[in-house]
Amino acid sequence: MSTLLLLPGDGIGPEVCAEVRRVAAAITPDLMIDERIYGGASYDVHGTPLTDEVLACALASDAVLLGAVGGPQWVAAPRDLRPEAGLLRLRKEMQVFANLRPALCFDALADASTLKREIVAGLDIMIVRELTGGVYFGEPRGIETLPDGQRRGFDTQVYTTSEIERVSRVAFELARGRRNCVTSAEKSNVMESGVLWREVVTALHARDYADVMLDHMLADNAAMQIVRAPTQFDVLLTDNLFGDILSDAASQATGSLGMLPSAALGEKGKPGLYEPIHGSAPDIAGKGVANPLAAILSFEMALRWSFGRAEVADNLFAAVKRALDRGARTRDIGGTLSTRAMGDAVLAAL
Repeated sequence: MSTLLLLPGDGIGPEVCAEVRRVAAAITPDLMIDERIYGGASYDVHGTPLTDEVLACALASDAVLLGAVGGPQWVAAPRDLRPEAGLLRLRKEMQVFANLRPALCFDALADASTLKREIVAGLDIMIVRELTGGVYFGEPRGIETLPDGQRRGFDTQVYTTSEIERVSRVAFELARGRRNCVTSAEKSNVMESGVLWREVVTALHARDYADVMLDHMLADNAAMQIVRAPTQFDVLLTDNLFGDILSDAASQATGSLGMLPSAALGEKGKPGLYEPIHGSAPDIAGKGVANPLAAILSFEMALRWSFGRAEVADNLFAAVKRALDRGARTRDIGGTLSTRAMGDAVLAAL
């Protein structure tokens, strides 16, 4: 029996994950769901955002789906025990190095974006973000006091050839099933790690993926192009830091952060990690107004990539589209529906 570990986490996480549970019960009644506390909620109970027991459950499952993590009440916690540290540890221990972040504008929501309809209509970008290397994990890092009394903070951006190659292969393989074009974004004009990134991607392309179109773009230009002409992109390949930033920029073109799912994948046969890219949204937590579609679409990605149920995933994706076509909207996309009512709309469309 396939197993999904559900980690609702903090803020709006439990609210959106409740709708995932309802959808899963309707379309995959044979799926076993195990739910555990995680993030700030875990810190309050266990003194750590990710217990060894929950980590073991994650590694033993077929897929893990997160809700959200973090909040202002944990800002004063030690850095290595903050909710976000639990997320970084989970990614690292699960070895999910390739983060797939689709930015797709449903036609019904083209007017929900702050960009003009003609700019975002037809948008379908797959952002492939390296997830377990780069500046978020590089050493040395820290804050030190200098001899003159000033304090200095430092982080290290570091990548190896193998880390760049394995995530690049994911991007090239995905492109072959899409519009066959990869844009690799880095900052090779000012960063040595960016120079290496461009060299490795170029060499891999020439060696194994010459049939795929490849172009290179500086990451700051990519940010501008996502706002200026986002439909030019097919697969956008980038590192951990720039992927974090560029995928949030792309989300606005789709209408809302509440619409963007993500999948984090490792080696074949290993469990995948799925999560909406929105945060815990403490300002609306507990009000029942959060958009659950990013979480539901993250479950759709889990069905496709971890459970091998592409037909069920297709049906769920089509149901989300039908619900939107029928006018279902939460507040973030111009409507008035509650979190549960949006879940009802998806269930009615299935």
